[in-house]
Amino acid sequence: MGEQSSLTRGRPDIALFIVTIILVVIGTVMIYSSSSIIAMEKYGDGYHYIKKQILFVLLGLGIMIGISRLPYHCWKRVAYPGMLISIALLALLIIPGFGAKVGGATRWFRVGYVSFQVSELVKIMLVIFLAHYLTKKIARIKEFSRVFMVPLVVLLIILGLVLYQPDFGAAVIMVVVFMLMFYLAGGRIVYLAGLVAAVIPVGVALIIHESYRMQRLMSFLDPWEDPTRTGFQIIQSFISFGSGGAFGVGLGNSMQKLFYLPEPHTDFILSVIAEEGGFVGVIIVLVLFCVLIIRGFVISFNCTDLFGMLLASGLTTVIALEAFINMAAVMGLIPTKGLVLPFLSYGGTSLMMCMVTVGILLNISSCQERNEGDTDTPRPW
Repeated sequence: MGEQSSLTRGRPDIALFIVTIILVVIGTVMIYSSSSIIAMEKYGDGYHYIKKQILFVLLGLGIMIGISRLPYHCWKRVAYPGMLISIALLALLIIPGFGAKVGGATRWFRVGYVSFQVSELVKIMLVIFLAHYLTKKIARIKEFSRVFMVPLVVLLIILGLVLYQPDFGAAVIMVVVFMLMFYLAGGRIVYLAGLVAAVIPVGVALIIHESYRMQRLMSFLDPWEDPTRTGFQIIQSFISFGSGGAFGVGLGNSMQKLFYLPEPHTDFILSVIAEEGGFVGVIIVLVLFCVLIIRGFVISFNCTDLFGMLLASGLTTVIALEAFINMAAVMGLIPTKGLVLPFLSYGGTSLMMCMVTVGILLNISSCQERNEGDTDTPRPW
């Protein structure tokens, strides 16, 4: 059936916009604080990372504002071609000479000084694909072969390519997003239970098969057993959190960023925030992320059509999981996963995709859908 709906434009979610800007500003300041010494040592220019990040911020703000004005139903048009392109890009990383290997993982395309992490794009395209596909198939959502199998096969192809890089953290996020969106669309719980039953032993096998994953798991359980090797990262993060106390040692005064913390401007930027801003600084970041995530889900459940609801829920879940996994890892609550902290960590790809996500959410929040006879778009519940 064709869409016969009218959109009434309103004000975008101001709280979401303000929180996003605050997080980006905090991230920009902390990236400079945590990276200047490393940049001076590595490049002879203490402003190396911050200059690039400011460029990413300005570009990202422009992208966010532009996308916030683009009707979110337009993303249906790129759902299938975008998914195919994403899979093709992941496949290209396997071919020697195409992907750049960093830290033992081949996750990036690099052209000169510019690099692009494919999995960041794939997460968003998977959400768009699932939102569009499930909306089209809503009348048959309970059928296994006609509805569940097609996105499941797509997911398995993506997981295979992502795990080959390897990027275990991104794979976990994609599985959770898939399950949540299928559940919200009204899919059968038994299908999801079967997926969980299949994923758990595969995950355990992947951990056991790769020695570095087992090392991460063992160091998470007891980092002091090997404090100079496998437990070094998390112990240095603990020291950062402990040194910060209630109010921190002051902006720019972190000692752990001086070649103790690994990647203080990316994976462990929250540890630097904890040391320089203390417990209060960490709480502020946690509150900001909670507000952002709550606003994202409020936008989702206020949306009156299924596609918008699924799109907003999936995109919000991606940011929520990335933030949770990064924070939990640097606090020693889960094994380290190599995921950056959205909006705060250094990196153009992550920031661009986060700004795209917020732009889409802002547009959904500013539109009210009035369905007029289109039985494909109303919610299943």
